[in-house]
Amino acid sequence: MNDITRADVFAQTNDAEANELVAFTRMSDGRLENVGRYATGGRGNGTPHLPSQGSIAIDGERLLVTNAGSDDVSLFAIGGEPVVVGSVASGGERPVSITIRGDRAYVLNAGSATVRGFDLAVGIAPVAGAELTLAAGTDPAQISFSPSGDSLVVTDRATNSIIVIALDAAGLPRDATTYASSGVTPYGFDFAGDVLVVTEAFGGMAGAASASTYRISGGLATVSGSIGNSRSEVCWAVASVDGRHAWVTNFGDGTISLYAIATDGSLELVDPVAATTVEGVKGIRDAARSADGRFFYALDADAQQVFAYRVAADGGLEAVGATDGLPATVAGLAAR
Repeated sequence: MNDITRADVFAQTNDAEANELVAFTRMSDGRLENVGRYATGGRGNGTPHLPSQGSIAIDGERLLVTNAGSDDVSLFAIGGEPVVVGSVASGGERPVSITIRGDRAYVLNAGSATVRGFDLAVGIAPVAGAELTLAAGTDPAQISFSPSGDSLVVTDRATNSIIVIALDAAGLPRDATTYASSGVTPYGFDFAGDVLVVTEAFGGMAGAASASTYRISGGLATVSGSIGNSRSEVCWAVASVDGRHAWVTNFGDGTISLYAIATDGSLELVDPVAATTVEGVKGIRDAARSADGRFFYALDADAQQVFAYRVAADGGLEAVGATDGLPATVAGLAAR
């Protein structure tokens, strides 16, 4: 451990014996410095390329990280040097994705296809009634609160679907409605304002990666369906701070594509290769941007590095460096 005053970007080792949170500080130009590892108290599953979209989540000075091997969730205080302040069973098998809104968090357990809610008001504790089992055969990838907070969104790769879970006034799951995805293998997603941007891996087919946009209002309505980027195995989506752009990482060829989002929610491909980690080589996966929107980060698990970029006004990405010291099992990326 190191004597640090603040860490800004985080990943997890996903180690099968003792999972650790990896902390980075950010320089003024956006470059990162690896400042240490912090035991989560749980275990990862120990395999490279953990299928996780949002396995680390930050809200203010609180951070949650999933432990996919021990089926629990760790809560860190990150006001200074990261410190574990609590842990709890995830309520299912293989937790891979977390979303936070206020003092409520929901965890997606991909192995058991279950959703479980937790109270963060004091530590972390299960909320009675905040649980839902998804339909048999579901292969869920990511979970997130909608911008309004009255529903949860889950992508399902097995049935090429997007699931919208309505929440009642107490924030408890009321019912789940399944909608057909515009494209095959919906995976990672983000909200650009009230516009939902979802990546589509198309089963890993070369050159078939795409993204779609939707709005949630009394249901899920498609705005732009399956806008291709000519790349392969798209994984993660991150919206710009102003909601005008979205970046997607293409696991299959080490590239990052840039899309523009119009005021009506329609999607347009701006640049299929706005940036690269190791172009033409598999490995890029998780991504995140700083809260102020100035910097974008991409985790390349096979290169065992986090790549940093400066964000231009038009959404362009300027490479500013990469930071190593990560294991091949590394997963998750969150920034503040």
